[in-house]
Formats: sequence, structure tokens, C-alpha cells
Amino acid sequence: MQEEETQETIAPVNIRDEMRDCFLDYAMSVIVSRALPDVRDGLKPVHRRALFAMNALGNTHNKPYLKSARVVGDVIGKYHPHGDAAVYLTIVRMAQDFSMRYPLVDGQGNFGSIDGDSAAAMRYTEIRMKHLSEEMLKDLEKETVDWRPNYDDSLEEPTVLPTKVPNLLVNGSSGIAVGMSTNIPPHNLREIMGGLRMLLDKEETSVDDLMEIVQGPDFPTGGEIQGTIGIKRAYKTGRGNIQIRAIMEVVPGEGGRERIIVKNIPYQVNKAKLIERIAELVRNKEMKGISDIRDESNKEGIRICIDLKKGEIAGVVINRLYKSTPLQISFSIIFLSISNGVPKVMDLREQLLAFINHRREVVIRRTLHELKKAQEKRHLLEGLKTAIEHIDTIVEIIKKAESPTMAKEGLRTRYELSDKQSQAILDMRLQRLTGLERGKIIEDYNAVVKDIARLEGILGSDEIVKDIIRGEFDDISEKYGDGRKTQIVANPDEIVEEDLIKEEENIVTITHQGYIKRMPLDTYKAQRRGGMGVKGAGSSDDDFFVDIFMANTHATILFFTNKGIVFSKKVYEIPEGGRVSKGRNLANFINIPGGEKVTEAICLPKNISQTSLGLFFITKRGLIKRTLLSEFRRMNYAGGLRAIKIQEGDTLLRVTLTEGTKDIILCSDGGKIIRFRADSVRPMGRISQGVKGMTVKKQEKIIGMEVVDDTTEILTVTEKGLAKRTKAREFTRHSRGGQGVLAMRLAEKTGKIAAVRPVEGGEDLVVITNKGQVIRFNVEEVNLQGRISQGVKIIRPKEGEKVVAVEKIARHD
Repeated sequence: MQEEETQETIAPVNIRDEMRDCFLDYAMSVIVSRALPDVRDGLKPVHRRALFAMNALGNTHNKPYLKSARVVGDVIGKYHPHGDAAVYLTIVRMAQDFSMRYPLVDGQGNFGSIDGDSAAAMRYTEIRMKHLSEEMLKDLEKETVDWRPNYDDSLEEPTVLPTKVPNLLVNGSSGIAVGMSTNIPPHNLREIMGGLRMLLDKEETSVDDLMEIVQGPDFPTGGEIQGTIGIKRAYKTGRGNIQIRAIMEVVPGEGGRERIIVKNIPYQVNKAKLIERIAELVRNKEMKGISDIRDESNKEGIRICIDLKKGEIAGVVINRLYKSTPLQISFSIIFLSISNGVPKVMDLREQLLAFINHRREVVIRRTLHELKKAQEKRHLLEGLKTAIEHIDTIVEIIKKAESPTMAKEGLRTRYELSDKQSQAILDMRLQRLTGLERGKIIEDYNAVVKDIARLEGILGSDEIVKDIIRGEFDDISEKYGDGRKTQIVANPDEIVEEDLIKEEENIVTITHQGYIKRMPLDTYKAQRRGGMGVKGAGSSDDDFFVDIFMANTHATILFFTNKGIVFSKKVYEIPEGGRVSKGRNLANFINIPGGEKVTEAICLPKNISQTSLGLFFITKRGLIKRTLLSEFRRMNYAGGLRAIKIQEGDTLLRVTLTEGTKDIILCSDGGKIIRFRADSVRPMGRISQGVKGMTVKKQEKIIGMEVVDDTTEILTVTEKGLAKRTKAREFTRHSRGGQGVLAMRLAEKTGKIAAVRPVEGGEDLVVITNKGQVIRFNVEEVNLQGRISQGVKIIRPKEGEKVVAVEKIARHD
């Protein structure tokens, strides 16, 4: 009977099917739960559990270190039931500054070295979280992510961290799963944040556009990446291959010999084994020309000295070293990660977009949590508010009640209160009945009502959510960002279009009606003094040159629109024209959005990163912004980029280039000028809106911004054609944001101020009216007068006509 029961419970199974199903289960477990990172927080389960355990222990950056063994014990005991060695090695790697671009763990003790030395045992070392890693766990308690039971259902752990840091690309990841592997290189935090901001502003941004900001991987050990073809392929397809070289410098050695200094080594190269490899090649006489090798590395950085024999050419030896040693390695990029529970190879845009969507979900869930708490608080405060408004009756009901339950029921019946409100009234301390405490309850109630309105506003507006995310990106970039460690250099095998363009000086001209062209410098041959000159285009009455400058064909020109969008073009991209041709209209040369127009063109100096020059922006409502030129280093984006955030109803008026050593003047059409130091405005990022430069009345607007010093004269022109010159020193310096001082006593005969221009004497200017009337005059015809005077008549507008612009005529000098 027992034998029959046993036979009935045994089901026949095909061994092939069973092996297949078991292997697939194992493979998916390894892929999803062990070897591959999540695209949202860039962490594998063991990394996530280690950081979560440290956070739960209060092992933060501002608390004392804990023994590594204590943390490892918590991780394997509560969340990760695997070997302690594997967990400890994970923590060790997160603390190594040569393994992680931005380490997540702050280690104290021996955590190994770039020479391959192992870390000390976990009982000897101590750890705590880095400040950056705390940003990855912020708002975890606000229901921002999903949770799941741990391995024995005794605790819960997050399925992903609500990180503010795009850790997947910033720190990279590597892992081998079943049938697939990932190898994501680390990147520069500022560049990734810049790419995220670009994609947040314009979701249709392409990978090519993103690569104007995200230059390429940025390894913690530095080095050089050879060329950009591998980077582009990886960013567009998710797979690519790059060559990384050590940076070497040749210096004079002893006895007239040359010495090669290795200043850094490629990522994940063992320095001790590298030196052994070079020494082995020298011993075997496979590497000739080297007399001595010394490792002089210290806490300041890598320094390997290679002394050459007399007469050896350093360049030849360097090429041999690159060819035969790990001083040059190949790094295969595979952007494979878990997305929506499935392994997927993604391009750069997809990875950044996944992080933005994750942040959007976190912000919305955080807001919902805060709204729920605020509504609960409002509910209780409404009950307390009812209590203090009817305090005598409330006390009487409580006094007459035979028990707390009856008191609660009496309050609910009398004032239609909820159970929680009634209990809150019963729990209220007597000191809250004082006048001060009663006032505080009302204040708390009003504050929570405002907070609820703010939170509901966030949930009702995708733009507000974007502004919050954008602010978080800016904050992380500013707090933790740094410069690149890895250089990207041109590969001789890669031909870039710009390299084919001959570097030469050109004359670039822009006319009042928006025509642009460039001409070779020899278009205008040198003439003797007193000559008649040659005819150029743009000198007609209806159009004239407003800007003429010399620029190298490889120089960059920025074009700014009235809505704050900036476009970038190389000088060689500007259509070449003859001496008498008009050129090409900017609207046909740049992809300007409908309803916008170019208000300013700025030619950038060659070495932007080595200059203190900055751009000053001014809007018609008086907002001013100063941005360093380094923010505009890589701007080749066909659709334009935001150069300044323009508020509703405002427009960008002027952009000017200055070092900040001179002063800025702003002029309103209401007759006021304010002057302040340029360096009183702190540098801001590209997409910020700026600060108040001048306070103007509601019916007024800013009509001009200029860079001046005490030697400058300021030409002021009114709508009804009056003009005067005034010494800039008559306008004393003030703090920015004020209303300014009187620039002209306005009256009905003057109208409002139409324009201001700095002049030095001898310039020709053109006055333009809203009816198209144009008059040309020399600035010497206008008298030099004081601030309050009204000037002299230079044009007589007809009825209903007024001056709208004054332009300097650029001359072919």
C-alpha cells in the first residue's frame, strides 16, 4: 500500500525540459539579481544593500566611522545572504578613488592600492558613507520607491534607490551575467548633469546634441582617450571600443640624456605589474634604449621615471611602450543595464532619459507623500482650531463626560468632528489654551494650507516638476562636480572637417537688416593715407553695417535671440561674399524659431577656458546675468541652446562681452541710468534667469546696457529726436538693483529715452524711426551736456512717429 502511494506522487519529467527550465531560472536570477546594474540608480543588489544597511545604521558622513565587519555583518545578516568576502570586496571598491570616479564610501585604514595590494581584513578597517552617497538615499522614507521583503520576509528593502546622482554613468559598472556582460565607463559628473539638463529642456535632443556637452568617459586615473569614433559609436549604439593611453612627458635627464615621466596610467591597470612588464622587456632585450626604471609615485599621484640611454630618441621609445605594454589599452564599452526588469543595451540618450523619468517619479511620489502628511496635519489642526474657537463649551463637555470615550463621542456629535480630531482635542495640553499657543495653532493652520496649495500646484504642473528636477541637477553639479581627469585627443587616423579648413583671418560683416558674410582679409588692400577707399555693400540708406570684425576661420560666433536662445557657428561656415554683395540673411543661415530674431552676435576668443571674459545679459524688465565663457565652450547644436531663462512677458535686450574690470550702465526709457561694478554680479550658469540689475516701474522698460569707464561718453537719444553727450563719470557707482539716477529730464517735447550708446568722438551714427525714416549724423554734432539737460534736436519725427533705435555705423578701417 505504501509503495503504491509513493508511485502515485512521483511525476515523470523530461530531463531536457527540467535542465532547460532550471538553467533559465538560474540565468535570470544572475542577470536581474546579481550581475547587472539598474539603469535608474546604477547599482547592483549588493551595492544597493550595502549603502542601505549603512544608512539604516546611521553610518553617515558626519558620524563616527564604524568597523567594516559591523556593516558587512548587517548586510549579509539582513539583506544579502552570501559570502562576507564578496560583500566586503564590494565595499572596498566603493572606497577606492582609483576604482570609482566618485567614491561612495569613506574608508579609514588600508583599502588596497593601485599596485594590486589587497585591503586589510574587515576587522581592521573602518567605513562610513560619503556625502554624495547620502544624496542617493535622500527621501527614501517618503514612499518614493517600491519596497520588497528581504530573503526571510523579516524586513523590507528598497527595489531601487531614489538617487539624485546619475550613478550608472558617473561611476560606471562592469559585470558578467549568463550569456551577456556589461562594461560601462565612468563619466564626469558636470558633463552628465549638463546632458540631463539639455534633455530635460528639450526631450527631442539627439545623441549628437548631447555629445556637445558629454565629451566622453572620464576615468579616475586620468589618461588620454585616442579619438572620438569609438565614443560616438558607443553613445549611438550602446557598444564601442576606445583606446586609452597613459600621459607621458619628456624631460632632460642626467648627462644630456632624456627621461620619460609617466604621469598617470590607464584605468584598471596594475601599476606594479606594468613596471614589471617594462622591466621584463628590457631584460629580454625586446625594449631597447632604456637604462633605468623607478617608481616615484606618492600620495600626490603617479610618477614613473624611465631613464633613456644616451642618444636614444624619446618619441621612438614612447611609441614602443604604447605598443608593447599596458600604457595603452583597449576598453570595450557595453551600455547594458536592467530597464523595467529586462536587460537592455541602451544609447546615451536612453540612459539619461531613464534617469530623468526616475527623478520625475521620485519627485511626484515624494510630493504625494508630503501632501498626504500635510492634509492629515490640516485635518488635526482644523479640530484644534474648532476647539480654541469654542473652548468654554469644549471644556464643559469634557467636564460633564463620565469617561474619555463619552467625552470623545460628545465632541464628535456637537461639532461634527472625526475620531482623530476628537482625540487630538482630548490629548491637547492645557498650556495650549494660552493666547500665544492659540495664535500658534492658527499660524500653523494657515502655513499648512499654503503648503498644501504649493504641493497641489506641483502635482498639477509638469513644468514645476521639471523646475524642481532642474534645480536638483544644478545643486548636485555645483556641490560635487569637478573638472575632467581624462583628456580626449585627436587620433591621426580620424579626419575632422575643421582640420581641412585653412586657418586665416577673415572680415565678417553684419548689417542692420540682418545680412551676414565673410571676406578674405586681402579683399581690402592697404592704401596710402588720404586715399578714397573702396566701395563696400551695406552703405545704402535703408541698410548699413552695424558690426564689422576680424576673425579666424576656426573662431566661433554666438548668435543670441530675443528669447534667450543661443546658436553657434564657426566662421568658416559663414557664406563667403564679394566686396559689394549683401551676404546671406541670418534667418536663412540659422534655424531661428518662429517669432524670434537675432539681437546680438559675439565672436569668441580662441582659448575660452584660459580667459576671464564673461558675457553680460540684460532683459527689458531689468534682469541681468553674468556667465563665464567656459559655459559656451561646446555649443554646436543646430536647434540652439538656452543661454538665459526668460520670464513670461520679458525679452533679451543686449549681450555684451567684458572682463568684469569695467562698469556696467543700464538705462530705462523713463530717464534713469544706473551704474555698478561688473564684478558685483556673480557668475551664473547658462539656464539661470539672472538677478535684478535695475528696478523699473511697471510701465517702463530697459532700453540699453553698455560697458563704460570714466573716460567714456554716453550718447542719449529720445523718442522725439533730442540727443546729448554726457561724461560717464557724472553717473556715480551704486549697488545693482536700484532705480538709478536721472539721465535726462524728460518732458512732452522729449518723449521717453529711445537709446544710449557709448561714444569716443568722431563716430557716425544712424537714427531710425518706427516709420522707417533714417538720418545719419556725426557724434561731434551733438553737444556735451550734463545729466539733467535735454539735449539738441537731431531729427524731427513726423506726427505719430518716434525714434526706435540708434546704431553706430561700422566702417572699413
